Amino acid sequence: MSTQPTRRAVLGAALAVAGTGALAACSDGGGHGSGHGGSDAPAGAQDSGTYVSPDGKEVAAAEKARGSGPVRKVSLTATRARLDLGGGTTVASWAYGDRLPGREVRVTAGETLDLTLANHLPQPTSMHWHGLALRNDMDGVPGLTQRAIAPGADFRYRFAVPHPGTYWFHPHSGVQQDRGLYAPLVVEDPKEPLSYDKEWVVVLDDWVDGVEGSTPDAVLKELSGGMGGGHDGMDHGAHTMSGEDDPAEGGADGPSRMMMGARSELLGDDAGDVAYPYYLVNGRVADDPETFRARPGDRIRLRIINAGGDTAFRVALGGHRLTVTHTDGFPVRHTTGDALLLGMGERYDVLVTAGDGVFPLTALAEGKKATALAVLRTGGGAAPAASVRPKELDGKLVEAGRLVPDPSVALKERAPDRTIRMRLTGGMEKYDWAFDGKPYSAEHRRPVEAGERVRVVFDNGTTMWHPLHLHGHTFALAGNGAGARKDTAIVLPHRSLTVDFDADNPGLWMVHCHNVYHAEAGMMTVLGYRG
Repeated sequence: MSTQPTRRAVLGAALAVAGTGALAACSDGGGHGSGHGGSDAPAGAQDSGTYVSPDGKEVAAAEKARGSGPVRKVSLTATRARLDLGGGTTVASWAYGDRLPGREVRVTAGETLDLTLANHLPQPTSMHWHGLALRNDMDGVPGLTQRAIAPGADFRYRFAVPHPGTYWFHPHSGVQQDRGLYAPLVVEDPKEPLSYDKEWVVVLDDWVDGVEGSTPDAVLKELSGGMGGGHDGMDHGAHTMSGEDDPAEGGADGPSRMMMGARSELLGDDAGDVAYPYYLVNGRVADDPETFRARPGDRIRLRIINAGGDTAFRVALGGHRLTVTHTDGFPVRHTTGDALLLGMGERYDVLVTAGDGVFPLTALAEGKKATALAVLRTGGGAAPAASVRPKELDGKLVEAGRLVPDPSVALKERAPDRTIRMRLTGGMEKYDWAFDGKPYSAEHRRPVEAGERVRVVFDNGTTMWHPLHLHGHTFALAGNGAGARKDTAIVLPHRSLTVDFDADNPGLWMVHCHNVYHAEAGMMTVLGYRG
């Protein structure tokens, strides 16, 4: 395994540019590969002005305005772990503690979260709080908002948590997210309007780490070679931060994991790049699923999170309809259907009224001819087979683009002050995913001004779908703030997606594809607030 500095490491070391202030002054790239691959601005969009520093006065003022409620202290350790996936399957991986998913963190909106992450991994790491509108220097992007947390070191994340909802956290370092380093973050609403008897947090994942010698770094290395099996001459971050081979960690590359022919009626003819050996619900394989127990008639709130690296999941609960109440943490007008589609990073909250019996919660790996499973049990009866496919999967799909925001969170109608256009480019042949055909550099920012209504138009020029994620904000789907509030949304092949957001959280914020392999190959960029 190569130990030379990756292209990301070189980029991460080159951060002493206008606007990064103290962070840039102290940054040495944060160790191997602490930056991220992303995109240059299109012609005319990049400039060399001064940008708000992640730890600047504007960020401090925005944090002060959020207030400071009671402090919730948490300690977590990122460490090597042997994880039990059920059914006699155990794998060597990395995790937060010894469990998969990591231990849920639960706070109440208005509180301050004070979490210390100790890094016991052999590589630098970080922690990104997916979906939270938090202070910029706590966003967890090495090489942009913080220095990577070196092996043996720790980092204290402390920030106000303003918005209730279902969120999660994971590294923003290389392809570490495709190991076991993820956990739910539930922000409770002190004025909770929903009434329910039980709550079930459901985390979906695709799993490759530690299986037959595979690691996410080896998967990225294979994919980066492109369809021809050769290499295009660029180091896209394979073995990002790996240091040296560790046989206990699966140092061998393992079997080929490149997927071909993953066709989906919902996502198109290229639904995924990676053929995962396992698909999980709450860290369990379908042959040995988690069972959630309730009583007939119970009203259950499901908080569903897609923590996968390369897989969209279509989710249904056999014998039940789903009433969607929230997406990506924000409430919507209640909408009932049979199934949901979640791209990587997306979350949905739903309510169900439990029937009497045993019911499969099935997560179909879209286009990959595989399923993950959990079980809802309210009475007697045999557990469903691992391969069960409830008819609801083919019923009415609740689509994000048709959801209507709750009036309390709808953006006010307003013409955009600025429109930013990004063309999604690249493909499997060279594995050169990017925005506007150019590899990411943390030095290149797409400027916005505080107080603006910003419209972003994503034009997908590729044959593949992409779940796009904006850090530090939520956007409204469709124009004029009319659509649901989200932070992650799917853009289909050869289609466009238009989103609006209010520039109300100063700093340097990533925009990227939440396919972890596409992001590492280069489909990332930065929105920078002007100082």
